[in-house]
Amino acid sequence: MPGLLEWLGYVASLIVLISLLMSSVKRLRWINLGGSLLFAVYGFLIGALPVGVMNAGIVMINIYYLFQMYAKKDYFKLLPIKDNVYYNHFMNSHISDMRSFMNIENHLEDDKYEKIFILRNTVPAGVVVGIAKDKKIFEILIDYVTPQYRDFKIGKFLYEEQKDYFISQGYSTLITKPGNLKHQKYLKRMGFVSKDSEYFVKEIA
Repeated sequence: MPGLLEWLGYVASLIVLISLLMSSVKRLRWINLGGSLLFAVYGFLIGALPVGVMNAGIVMINIYYLFQMYAKKDYFKLLPIKDNVYYNHFMNSHISDMRSFMNIENHLEDDKYEKIFILRNTVPAGVVVGIAKDKKIFEILIDYVTPQYRDFKIGKFLYEEQKDYFISQGYSTLITKPGNLKHQKYLKRMGFVSKDSEYFVKEIA
């Protein structure tokens, strides 16, 4: 039966393997940092200096890049979509992932829907699609962020820093359907409240 040190090696290997499955670079770095740290301890404990030193180096590399990620200032911008060509390409590229979080209606390219790209450092990192329910209520039909940018910064930018974007158009309330449990958790973190089984609601004015 494997001893304690051998189990430590197995656990460290598993954590490193799991890190490579992460779509978020930041999450990958954190999990890989934990696995590499365990691997370094394992290497030094069994006297395998090359294993210990190499993984200690990987720990330092992960720390360096995580520091860069947290220290770097991101620039965000809302870009209303006037041309459906790139919008349709973006939707077609990500529709399967979108549907894993929420129900997506058909024909959202229609001009009656308001469509907005969320740019992060000039890159289209997310999209919002919605429609006015009345003069005060705006329904969000799609609130989607590509996997590599899912660290809540875009959500906070949209719903906190840019809520005046919606207020300036006369809206005081945002509503959206709940989607799956992961999407509901995100909505709650963004300040939405479940009012009934059909909608989550956020008062912005």
